[in-house]
Amino acid sequence: MLTLLGEHACFGGVQRFYQHDSSAIGLPMRFSIYLPPGFEAKGLPVLFYLAGLTCTEETFAIKGGAQRVAAEEGLALVMPDTSPRGANVAGETDSWDFGVGAGFYVDATQAPWSRHYRMYSYILELRELVLREFGLDAERCGIFGHSMGGHGALVLALRNPTLFRSVSAFAPIAAPTRCPWGDKAFSGYLGPDKASWNAYDATELVASGPVRFPQGILVDQGLADKFLAEQLNPDAFEAACAEAGQPVTLRRHAGYDHGYYFISTFVEEHLRLHRRQLG
Repeated sequence: MLTLLGEHACFGGVQRFYQHDSSAIGLPMRFSIYLPPGFEAKGLPVLFYLAGLTCTEETFAIKGGAQRVAAEEGLALVMPDTSPRGANVAGETDSWDFGVGAGFYVDATQAPWSRHYRMYSYILELRELVLREFGLDAERCGIFGHSMGGHGALVLALRNPTLFRSVSAFAPIAAPTRCPWGDKAFSGYLGPDKASWNAYDATELVASGPVRFPQGILVDQGLADKFLAEQLNPDAFEAACAEAGQPVTLRRHAGYDHGYYFISTFVEEHLRLHRRQLG
């Protein structure tokens, strides 16, 4: 059951905010959705956006500047929260890069996180929910995201290419098994067995499997991003794609940092690319 929390007219469509009970998480979860003009006709393509560390279901809706293009393209946008809220796990609010606001789109296997921190399964659950509730086209789903959410988008797409037909990312954590953010999150959520971490590492997934997206993957990266050198590893992802024969376009942008000024600059190109690929 969906509970409508807010609704706002936007570029001839509507921006809505919802809460629902999640079976994957075991707690109420929130998400936002932009429905373009004519959404009542059903059968629209849909694009999921996964946000980064500390963000919520509101962040991209407010800062991304995507609704105008989504309205023009007849594209629904779905924006979930980034972690469970109210799990009451000891220490979950102690740091900004682990716990609340930092679910990393994995299914935790380590207690006490494993009870509620199941964001990988939640995104798949949410996909089915919005397809059913809003009459969206199951054959035309894409996914993209930023930073931690870029990591999540790449992983979900690479592991589920029949569910997500297009994928792109802004400044993704492209090889989390090789960076401090990933080491901290995966150690806590997944435990010490680093072999199990590879299932949530886009670079490892590309290297270990067949070509899933022959139409290509788009990644945008700002060269003034303060997290680029230590955390993001786009070069490793690009190299793995080249080795595996997976087409990828990694665009490097001088002067751009890690934030939403960067995202809002290039989001139109991402939406129009997804719309072309989804058909």
